[in-house]
Amino acid sequence: MSLRTSLLTDLYQITMAQAYWESGKVEEQACFYLYFRENPFKGGFALACGMAQVAEMLEGFSFSPEEREYLASLDAPGGGRLFKQRFLDYLGALSLSIDIDAVYEGTVVFPGEPLVRVSGPIMHCQLIETALLNCINYQTLIATKAARVCLAARVPVAEFGLRRAQGPQGGLWASRAAVVGGCQSTSNVLAGKTFGLPVTGTHAHSWVMSFEDELEAFRAYARAMPDNCVLLVDTYDVRQGIAHAITVGLEMKGRGQCLRGIRIDSGDLAWLSKMARAMLDEAGLADCGIVLSNDLDEYTIQSLRDQGACATSYGVGTKLACAYDQPSLGGVYKLSAIKQAGSTKWEDRLKISEQASKLTLPGVLDIRRYYQESGTVAGDMVFDTCTTVDPTEVIIDPADSLRRKSLHGKRFETLLKPLARSGMTVLDAANRCALSAQARGIEQLDTLDETQKRMVNPHTYPVGLESGLFERRNRLVAQLRGIS
Repeated sequence: MSLRTSLLTDLYQITMAQAYWESGKVEEQACFYLYFRENPFKGGFALACGMAQVAEMLEGFSFSPEEREYLASLDAPGGGRLFKQRFLDYLGALSLSIDIDAVYEGTVVFPGEPLVRVSGPIMHCQLIETALLNCINYQTLIATKAARVCLAARVPVAEFGLRRAQGPQGGLWASRAAVVGGCQSTSNVLAGKTFGLPVTGTHAHSWVMSFEDELEAFRAYARAMPDNCVLLVDTYDVRQGIAHAITVGLEMKGRGQCLRGIRIDSGDLAWLSKMARAMLDEAGLADCGIVLSNDLDEYTIQSLRDQGACATSYGVGTKLACAYDQPSLGGVYKLSAIKQAGSTKWEDRLKISEQASKLTLPGVLDIRRYYQESGTVAGDMVFDTCTTVDPTEVIIDPADSLRRKSLHGKRFETLLKPLARSGMTVLDAANRCALSAQARGIEQLDTLDETQKRMVNPHTYPVGLESGLFERRNRLVAQLRGIS
């Protein structure tokens, strides 16, 4: 499915658009930001992804005659048509004029900080909300899962979850996000063509079962694919399968070819891989790799490594492409500032709630990331671009004003970069490339402390508010709650 449609949205975005139009608010400027509240998978970080698809969505955004005809056909529950024809005519001439700033794909990000900032006419900002969240929530989730899997593996990982992914489009996006997260390749041929990703694959058990015996099947595959021969050895008996693979590997070696590897897809992978390594080395096939697969995730892979498994690579499918242990990132999109028609000044907007975790931030937000002299990250500061920033003091815990951290004198960078200006994409080709994002992610993860990357009970990375923003938000909360 193409993203070049304006109907990839929730109905209430369009009903609100008509209400903005009816209320004379189409010239009112707004600023929204997208963030998430908790790290996925109970981990210590997330890896941003999906911004390239946001750019694609913007480039094709319009309400076509067919789309307007569909909207015109919708009935209101109380009777009559849901949308007025004059409003639909207005949508037909609509051209987005929003500015979008976002972190680059592959950037390590944390709860509470803006991944994306959108500013422009409030109706325009509202119309892209659902598609924006759809692109970034899912792909950030999968990229983060992939990063965790690759951190655990420490050897190349191939993604092959297409057959169990959530539909064709979900599978396509999952494959791309998995590569951004660090996977070296995907089995998804369409993703390879669409996004320029490396593709890999071997054969299935059915190949072996289609022959009278396993050795004949292996020999036939080696003849057909002499430069890409990885043999699946667990169709019948793994020890026998390894022995047959060794026979074929030695025959290939005699022809000046190379058995690239064997794959084990069932059983006690740690024990079987060690047995395979010993048999291959004894036969003089030390350069033959061992690929392990079978419902793997970061925890299983970590356990295999702890047991001394002899893997040169892993194949990870279902639990990666489906984000098996967490179905959603839970990113949200909140209004943070308004500029009245004809005004040049932003006015703060804040959502308060009975749940402290749902309290939002006011202002036109950005992130500063500070670094230690060693190059490791020291902490992130969320600040308002429209006010003077005090870089010396950051409130690390917004619930506790005594928890302050001084970042004075440390090198920093600002993370939000232009993605669109006046509705036109300005994200260049290099920053849409999945492999470039992958390289960025690897660099970014290297700046984290090892305790922040561990699978269980990771150390919390410090993200705080610039002290002036912290105090301003507190005043707004008191004002909105009628506290003097």
